[in-house]
Amino acid sequence: MQTNMRVAESKLKGLLDAHQPTAGMYVRAHGDHLLLGRQEPVGPNGQLENDDRVRLTLLSTATYGLSVKRHTGRWERTPFTGTLEEMVDIILGCMQHLVALY
Repeated sequence: MQTNMRVAESKLKGLLDAHQPTAGMYVRAHGDHLLLGRQEPVGPNGQLENDDRVRLTLLSTATYGLSVKRHTGRWERTPFTGTLEEMVDIILGCMQHLVALY
């Protein structure tokens, strides 16, 4: 299953880079999850740190569930499920504020 997640990670990175609002986001596989985020400057030295914003969880062979990271650091599931392409469309359609550069 890890190999499949690596393939999905690469595919998702390509899908995100194809759109201006999501270009430059990182994708990181962690178990059955694909974490999407941006590197943001933190602290007085402006060191870059990963800022996870959205999580896709593998539900079946090609279906993912979408979760968003709350200000508390906890993940909140949304009612959205679908293919990687459908999840990118959802993010572009109604979650641009979560993935935009600060």
